Amino acid sequence: MLEEPRIQLLGPVQLHVDGRPAPIGGPGVRGLLALLALRPNRIVALDDLIDALWNHDPPPTARTIVHGNISQLRRALRPAGPARVRIDTVAPGYRLSIDPMLIDVHRARALFARAGAAPLTERAELLAEAYSLWQGRELGGVPESLRAPELADLRTAVHGARVDADLALGRHGELIDELTAIVREDPGRERTTGQLMRALHASGRRADALEVYRSAARFASERLGLDPGPELRALHQQVLDDDLPPPAVTVTRMVPRQLPPATPLAGRSADLAWLDGVDGVAVVTGPPGIGKSALAVAWAHHAIARFPDGILFATLRGFDSQREPVPVAEVLTQFLLGLGVPPPELPESEDERLASYRSLAGGRRMLVVLDDARSAEQVRPLLPPGPGSMAVVTSRARLDGLAVSHGARVRPLEPLASPDAVRLIADVAGAAFAEHHEQLARLCEGLPLALRITGARLAAGPAWTVPEFVAELASERTRLAALDVDDAGVRAALDVSLRGLPPEVGSVFRALGAFPGATVGPFVVAALCSVPVSEARRRLRVLAAHHLLVESGPGVFTQHDLVRLYQRELAGSPSPGLSRVVRYYQAAADRARRRLLRIVDPLDFSDVPVELPRVDGFDEALAWFVAEWPNLLATLEAAAAAGLHDDVWRLARVVHTYRVVRPLWDEWRRVVSLGMAAAEACGDAGARFWMLISRCALSLTFDLGAASLDDASAALAMAGADPRRRICALIHVGCALNSCGRHEEAVDCLVRAISAASGDDELRGQALANCAEAEKAAGRYASAIAHQLESLEIDRRLGDESYVVVSLNNLAEAYFRSGDEQRASACATEAVELAARRGFLLQEAVGRLSIGRILRRRGDAEGARLQLRLAAELHSRVSPRPAPEILAELEALGVPAEELEEAASGGGSGLQPVESAEADGAGGGG
Repeated sequence: MLEEPRIQLLGPVQLHVDGRPAPIGGPGVRGLLALLALRPNRIVALDDLIDALWNHDPPPTARTIVHGNISQLRRALRPAGPARVRIDTVAPGYRLSIDPMLIDVHRARALFARAGAAPLTERAELLAEAYSLWQGRELGGVPESLRAPELADLRTAVHGARVDADLALGRHGELIDELTAIVREDPGRERTTGQLMRALHASGRRADALEVYRSAARFASERLGLDPGPELRALHQQVLDDDLPPPAVTVTRMVPRQLPPATPLAGRSADLAWLDGVDGVAVVTGPPGIGKSALAVAWAHHAIARFPDGILFATLRGFDSQREPVPVAEVLTQFLLGLGVPPPELPESEDERLASYRSLAGGRRMLVVLDDARSAEQVRPLLPPGPGSMAVVTSRARLDGLAVSHGARVRPLEPLASPDAVRLIADVAGAAFAEHHEQLARLCEGLPLALRITGARLAAGPAWTVPEFVAELASERTRLAALDVDDAGVRAALDVSLRGLPPEVGSVFRALGAFPGATVGPFVVAALCSVPVSEARRRLRVLAAHHLLVESGPGVFTQHDLVRLYQRELAGSPSPGLSRVVRYYQAAADRARRRLLRIVDPLDFSDVPVELPRVDGFDEALAWFVAEWPNLLATLEAAAAAGLHDDVWRLARVVHTYRVVRPLWDEWRRVVSLGMAAAEACGDAGARFWMLISRCALSLTFDLGAASLDDASAALAMAGADPRRRICALIHVGCALNSCGRHEEAVDCLVRAISAASGDDELRGQALANCAEAEKAAGRYASAIAHQLESLEIDRRLGDESYVVVSLNNLAEAYFRSGDEQRASACATEAVELAARRGFLLQEAVGRLSIGRILRRRGDAEGARLQLRLAAELHSRVSPRPAPEILAELEALGVPAEELEEAASGGGSGLQPVESAEADGAGGGG
């Protein structure tokens, strides 16, 4: 009969199956197992796994790596049987289904909890058993980024309790050597120092006990500039007086209940459930008025039974514009009083209060609620140290530092869903005018503050005023006025805040009414207000401190839509600032696109007099586009609505390059549509030519053959005598012919393009690559390989990695079809490595498809299945449509139908499609 599987985290991370360590792989796989085992039978989000494994700086292929490691773990767990242990794929991540007592951490915690209520002898045995579970440093062999400091705290608590029990049983002599070694290694462990003093005194070694205290006092003074803590000083006096009572094993402790009253919640069931699933530190974040404090307090009342040793609560005033944040020393005083410390015995210095707080809270299972925190630094000293304790922190900032230092999980609160928003209005207004509740909830956009004001207006007003109120709220021009109630509404609060701003900061707030995006940063504000970037950053942070913006990330500022309406009222319409925003984005996007691809159009914004963010290479350019993409779309829409046609087509053409590298159908199509409409409106032939090229590239990427041929042919007709335009148009015509299955015509057209581009490596490389594709489709493998090798040489020389990876994948396929498996494998492997490093998801999928085919031909069915499953997962993240070639290969390998369905849907990961890598290298560059 098989032994129960066991998972070891208290030492080197290991999986034991049938009594023997099972090979599971390197640090990444061990770290993944540890993260799942720390939260057994709970869903761990894929994003949380990635953040923990890579310390919030994951590689582009992090998701692929985690999916592969999950498959590896599943194979290792298979011999134990799915009834005992398994990893389930459950959106948005994974769940380890297992009896927690088969994981040493949870067994240690259970033994520790049982020991608290057990008789003395049994208590000592239970604690000794718990302590024996440690086989070395916790979480050994996992990535350095993965830390769980609560495990070390648990070890300290278990050891301290075990020694207390042994002292009470009179085992003084047995403890002296063990405690001496610990104190020598860590002189700052005052509890252990006191235990050693007790053991020595009980063994008749009073002088040695006093010397141990003197050593501890010297360490505290020289290293920390402090005296020993009050408990150790009291123990020292008792040893001096030779009047040391036996150790107290059970202590009656005050159980604090500091929570304010809870207010009824509308909705938030998912947020409450999320808090139920958190161990350690939870951060609830969001804009003012979103309901962070109400959620935290309501959940704390609900969870009282989970924390038998009490609940502490403090409002930190982190974002109070009228008062300074509460000092840590003041909060510690409140907490110590709640924990039963008499006022005369409160330590004077902050460090002493902190030491007393940690000593009193260390052995408890407590909840600490810290409301309205400004920073991680304000919170860290107040977090409870006990392994069974938890902290809930609310803040308008994300407090990412807590995620790094304490493994905190962050929950951004969203506006209320429509049914919950309707219910909140009904809670305030009652059944009055229920026919309007749904419309009003939608207009308030789920913001609880606005919803409560709306409910109050309905409850207080006469019936004949309600239609007028609904009409006011429905209009963006009067919505803010409708939400004013006795100088306590949204606009009134914003008016007061604006009047309290320094003049130069108020001018920035007003200017932001011209900015159409949802997030704003210092560079665009500098361009909008004609100030240095450093000054723009400072002013934005002042606005955040006054609750008019929220710094949701470094240099990224957001605000609620109602605040944005207020800004637009101030700015007026049309706003002259919009042109400055457009020019900034033209210049910034132009610089970034030149780090992504070869640029063949004549647009150049290097002379625009604005300060631009530093973009040194491909990764930085890609990151800039990802961060700014919503703002770029919003700016295009606003400029089009304002009739800035010349600027719109130019900006559309510049940002088109990003969508070439990261094709996403809906957004790319919208950009091209806006650019084409603007080109036609301004009547510029050059504008129409380049937007035809952009639309053709879109059609080619998504295999719309006839549409791409129409646009390419129209562009060729418009190219005239301009040689660069003509070569670019010929390349697109050739690609379109190939896409339509007219391979020989495509080859002829692309050969003409190659000849015409003889003096232009950038266009010649693209013509060669696309000619090779047409030749491969026509079965001319030798000439296809020759042309592709020449294109690859140009790609490498120009440093265009997005083209290099396409060329390598095209070569791999050509070599494979011609029967040269060795060269095909070398090209595909290099392509996968480069694509994975650069985040070219679609091209990584293409390379893995090639490797899978090669392995299948060689008879390695298992290796082929692994590569093809990874290819299917990558492809599913680019497009909601499955890849027929990949599924056909999997089916040929005998993969069951249910696994084929899983592969077609992205491996059941619950992921939404995301932007893909450069699809085919077709066209005339960026």
